Amino acid sequence: MSLGSPLLLLTIVVSLQAMVSAIDGSWYDAHATFYGDMQGGETMQGACGYGDLFKQGYGLETTALSTALFNNGLTCGACFEIMCVNDPQWCIKGAGTIKVTATNFCPPNHDQPDIHHWCNPPMKHFDLSMAMFTKIAIDKAGIVPVSYRRVPCVKSGGVKFELKGNPNWLLVLFYNVANAGDVTNAKIKGSSSSGWTQMSRNWGQNWQTGTNFVGQSLSFQLTTSDGKTLEFDDVVPASWQFGQSFEGNQNF
Repeated sequence: MSLGSPLLLLTIVVSLQAMVSAIDGSWYDAHATFYGDMQGGETMQGACGYGDLFKQGYGLETTALSTALFNNGLTCGACFEIMCVNDPQWCIKGAGTIKVTATNFCPPNHDQPDIHHWCNPPMKHFDLSMAMFTKIAIDKAGIVPVSYRRVPCVKSGGVKFELKGNPNWLLVLFYNVANAGDVTNAKIKGSSSSGWTQMSRNWGQNWQTGTNFVGQSLSFQLTTSDGKTLEFDDVVPASWQFGQSFEGNQNF
């Protein structure tokens, strides 16, 4: 079969379509509450490791996820479309939908029965920022039924990399990730390295390595949950310092 074979081209197109559709766009049932205030108080420094959500570009369009959705932090960075349903008393008529990014974890409370604590497994629950909750429901409701689906994340600019740690332990936060949004695998390579070094997920979207890369320019190979992999060559210059952030020239 030649490179220009119609069958080969069709196979490539189908494979690309499958990758794009890997995000399940089906609607599912859940419930939603809110935490913090209208300015985003208490929503910063969440379990996904993004820190200041305004600085990192997520703003108030965020949510914490229950255990059933959080997936031990692997869902961090994923985007959801949510609408209030089946509660005419509290759902705002004609409000439509909101789109939010998963940035935090809503912890279970096993001292209460599942029906009284919405973040307990196996319940699917969104603990929204107050600003987002009040776009679809009246705040006095406290909790409302919702429908939700995964949607591609829309981001401006390239994937960003924040470096923390020390010479013998490098911790990198990947953020501003478009489309699937959630990084599921990461590799790093220094300019003096002969090959890629596998990174391990520390928590949220913070990935780590015990290799000393000080004084080397850094490249990354990232894979998101839809199976797409991008390579960011020399995205971090050799003069990098801990605490700095760098932006790639591409995104998912």
